[in-house]
Amino acid sequence: MTERGGTPRRIREVAVADPEAGPYGVTAGPDGALWVTLTHRGALARVTVDGRVTEYPLSPSDCRPALVTTGPDGALWFTRSLDHRVGRMTVEGETTSFPVPTPGAGPFGITSGPDGALWYAAMNADLVGRVTVDGEFEEFPLPVEGGFPSVITAGPDGALWFTLNQGNAVGRITTTGEVRLHPLPTEDAAPVGITSDGEHLWFVEIGAGQIGRVSVDGRIEEFPLPDRTARPHAIVASAPGQCWFTEWGANRIGHIDADGHVTGHPLPTPASEPHGIALGPDGALWAAQETGTLARLAP
Repeated sequence: MTERGGTPRRIREVAVADPEAGPYGVTAGPDGALWVTLTHRGALARVTVDGRVTEYPLSPSDCRPALVTTGPDGALWFTRSLDHRVGRMTVEGETTSFPVPTPGAGPFGITSGPDGALWYAAMNADLVGRVTVDGEFEEFPLPVEGGFPSVITAGPDGALWFTLNQGNAVGRITTTGEVRLHPLPTEDAAPVGITSDGEHLWFVEIGAGQIGRVSVDGRIEEFPLPDRTARPHAIVASAPGQCWFTEWGANRIGHIDADGHVTGHPLPTPASEPHGIALGPDGALWAAQETGTLARLAP
């Protein structure tokens, strides 16, 4: 697929680490660089837009860093899904971490909330957690069993929105802990990534090969991809009604507009395993590829 009315966008790849390191989550940092989790190596990498890489190892190395976000304190905050901690790293590479209250919770998605705290989704514990920049925790159990809460984002309505990968739903939680779940129309859709475009929430259905959109009042629309086997994984909004997503199973970066029109951009390297995606400080889209690179899609 190409962009409607134009030629394919230019994509270049930036080497970040060897394939065994497993670049996974990516975010734009407060310092004008990209920050990437190296999930298999147990490290974070700082990548400038011109391709300079600095790696910061974590301890222990098998902590399995997953997703990363910029916190309200100007540091990078990330989940450590295997040793069940939330980590904090300054832009100079100084690291601290905090154990989540529930043993074995498996924190995965993380985002800055509208209340000046970090919010995370705990895959193994059916809960959403809140942690202050000082490391104080509060947990909110969800009204579901085995839902596998995965990714979380701040919504346009002052609440947090999250996906339930095995619960086949999108959830909303207020900063005071009030929860509402919105079941998806398609069975076994397995939602993962979620983002806000400032008006709606958009999410990917890795099991169904669809992109979903939910209004703040809970109305859900689903848009099937041309390739239902594409296994969309992560999604980010660049403007209202403009979202970009990774197609892990199809080796592409996809785009969807407000009308549900989908275009796709093949990645240069076969089987590059794209996962996390972020809007970079240079206005380009950056996708983390588990084969050891970042893919930059020109604006």
